Amino acid sequence: ADRPAKGDSVMTRVLIADDHPFLCEGVRAVLEGAGMTVVDIVADGDAALAALAVHDPDVLVLDANMPCRDGISTLRAMRSGDDWRPVIMLTAQLSDAQLVATLRAGVDGIVGKQGGSRTLVEAIGIVCRGGQSIAPELLARASDISARAERLAPLERLSPRERQLVKAAASGMRNREIATQLAMTEGAIKVALHRLYEKLGVTNRTELSVLVRSSIT
Repeated sequence: ADRPAKGDSVMTRVLIADDHPFLCEGVRAVLEGAGMTVVDIVADGDAALAALAVHDPDVLVLDANMPCRDGISTLRAMRSGDDWRPVIMLTAQLSDAQLVATLRAGVDGIVGKQGGSRTLVEAIGIVCRGGQSIAPELLARASDISARAERLAPLERLSPRERQLVKAAASGMRNREIATQLAMTEGAIKVALHRLYEKLGVTNRTELSVLVRSSIT
C-alpha cells in the first residue's frame, strides 16, 4: 500500500538485503551513523520478502544480484503485491537488460557500490520523501536501450525466411541473385520485398540496409 513520505525528523527504518556480509556491516555502520535504524540484514530475496512482513521497514536497500531470488525479482514481487514502499537497488554493475528491468519494476533509487557512503544516505533521504534517486546517465542509458529495442522489434517479428530475404537484399544482392539463392522467381522476390518494405516501414533498399545495420551495431 502507499506509505506517507517521512520527514527528516523521523528516524528511518531500513532493511538491507545483500549476500556480502562485510559490505552489509559497512552499510549498517554508515546508516546508523547517519541516525537511521537498520532493522535487519538478510542475504537473499526470499528472506527479504519475509523480513518486510516482519519488520515493516520504511525503505529497502536491495542488492541486484543475490542467490535464490535476485533483487529485480524481489522488487517485482513487492510491486505485484501492492507494496510501494521505497526501494533502492544497490549494485556493483547492471547489464542493459537488468537496468531496464529494474526501472520497469518500479525502483525508486539506484546506487553504485563503488560510490561513497554519503551517496546512499542522500538517496535514502530522497526516496523516503517521495523522490527518485537515479543518476541522469542511467536514465539516458535506459532510454537509448529502449530506443534500440524499438528499432529491432520489426526485424524480430519476421519469419526466418523473411529475415533471410531482408539480409540478402540489404547486402546489395540483386533480385536475380536472391531468387537463385532462395529458389524463388524474380517476380516473387520483387513482391516479397515490397511487402517487407511495408511491414518494416521503409521505402527502398537503402533504408532497408540502414535498418539492418542499425540492428547489429
